[in-house]
Amino acid sequence: MERVSNYEITKRRVQGEFLKYDQEKMIQKFNLDFDENYLYIKFIGHLYRIDRKTGYLEWSEDGFVTCTEGDFNEALTIYDLLCDSKENCQAAGDYINLKSLSALQASSKKLGDGLSDGKGKIFDHKDALLSRVCEKLGGIKAGKGDVAYEIPMFDFVSCRIQFWNSDEDFDASLQVFMDKNILQFMRYETVWYAESHLIKRLTEEFEHAEETDN
Repeated sequence: MERVSNYEITKRRVQGEFLKYDQEKMIQKFNLDFDENYLYIKFIGHLYRIDRKTGYLEWSEDGFVTCTEGDFNEALTIYDLLCDSKENCQAAGDYINLKSLSALQASSKKLGDGLSDGKGKIFDHKDALLSRVCEKLGGIKAGKGDVAYEIPMFDFVSCRIQFWNSDEDFDASLQVFMDKNILQFMRYETVWYAESHLIKRLTEEFEHAEETDN
């Protein structure tokens, strides 16, 4: 019998928990598109839908002619946002490094430490291509760095990336900043799921663009 991972078990559990929450409240709170069967939400360049009867989460790039199930990071981020965000959550429009966010937590846990370490190598000295990818994800130029963009995480709250190319003294560096009010939208632990998914999206879109150009 195939072994089910703890990630999959957790995702299915939270999928079931989603059904206990007021979906009409979610729709109004985040101005979600919806129909009789699904709720719809955009997350880092993909459109997702959640089955209103089962909680099943999937995304599509072709109007849901073909669909892909959301993975652990996608699912936990979206479920947490919709179910457990603060009542009057609102983006600040100012951004904070996630290491600084960690320092603000009472917990001694350093979740996500090193998550983006080494992730910049793939983008090194390919500024034009990385900029194109950021813009495909809805990004606008903002911040400091060789490449720096503000990218919509959801329609109502964004994040920011700052990338520096390598030189004779330093390796390539990718830094992620979240809205200063991000903890109004999701739990501290969930922020790291969101960051992990952002890096994944940047990487997969970058690799696809490189293949297309070649």
